[in-house]
Amino acid sequence: MSGSVKMVELIAAAAKQRAFPHPETEAYRLFNGFYEGYPGLILDRYGPALVVLDHTDTGTVDPAPIITWALSELAGLEAVLHKQRLHPEEAFKRGVLIAGDRLPASINEFGVRYFLDLQLHQDTSFYLDTRNLRRWLLENMSGLRVLNTFAYTGSLGVAAGTGGAAQVVQTDLNKRYLHIAQRSWGLNHLPAGKSQSIPGDFFRVSGRFRSQDRLFDCVILDPPFFSTTVAGTVNLQGETTRLVNKVRPLVAHNGWLVLINNALFLSGADFKAELDRLCQSKYLEFERIIPVPPDITGFPETVTTPPPIDPAPFNHPTKIAILKVWRKDRRKSSVHT
Repeated sequence: MSGSVKMVELIAAAAKQRAFPHPETEAYRLFNGFYEGYPGLILDRYGPALVVLDHTDTGTVDPAPIITWALSELAGLEAVLHKQRLHPEEAFKRGVLIAGDRLPASINEFGVRYFLDLQLHQDTSFYLDTRNLRRWLLENMSGLRVLNTFAYTGSLGVAAGTGGAAQVVQTDLNKRYLHIAQRSWGLNHLPAGKSQSIPGDFFRVSGRFRSQDRLFDCVILDPPFFSTTVAGTVNLQGETTRLVNKVRPLVAHNGWLVLINNALFLSGADFKAELDRLCQSKYLEFERIIPVPPDITGFPETVTTPPPIDPAPFNHPTKIAILKVWRKDRRKSSVHT
């Protein structure tokens, strides 16, 4: 059996388990080759577009059989984008349209519209693994004030805003990403006065908020695995506590602190142990884990290779936890314009 035939068989088996299109979302993972038998190849569906995310050595994956299969099996497919993460040329990392003539500008998830730029850079401008967290924010942020740090393109903040948040502040170092967040805010016809975008370094912005005594009902901490600026360094391999201590003073009494750690080689047990140490304080309590959706993790019938490090008690290396916060001074959140 040729490699291309085997690849298509694996993709078809994975797609069958997912039974998509799903009525609640236009964006989902069709195939995760890292877990489902073809390391380095991921297929994501964004409405009428299929994105082939090629993490293998340049030229290893032949997209032609994927296109043939996709156009015959996926209803409503109009375009295929091939993104090669390890290609030396930036244009190939951003992606080449290899079928169709245009890409979708937005997708719908749980009734919320999100602006897309599938060729923004090597990623797709929208993370699928945090879908369940967006649903939680959509269902729990009504009337509350939310701070989304490391906001990227702001999907978490937009979910909170669509769920009726009184105020959403999104901050990221990259202005271009925040512009996409603003586009998504507008797509949902949300009041402009309830949204604030602040480009800037996490350490400086959070420090300024602390000096202003700003408080939020929910603070989202979703940093990259590693980054460094003149103001500080982010390293998720065992350094969550240091980042938590930067934003914990910003959480109002009876508020939430949402933590996302996507360190592939940090075990779930080690991350949970770090959270348990934080929660030895009577002012911080572990509330829940938000699981990653099964189209991302793969299904028992299709998974052949587990993650390199056991993520349990989380179900994926993207580990999402919600902590409850109390304050000794019992201060509530405050409006700041």
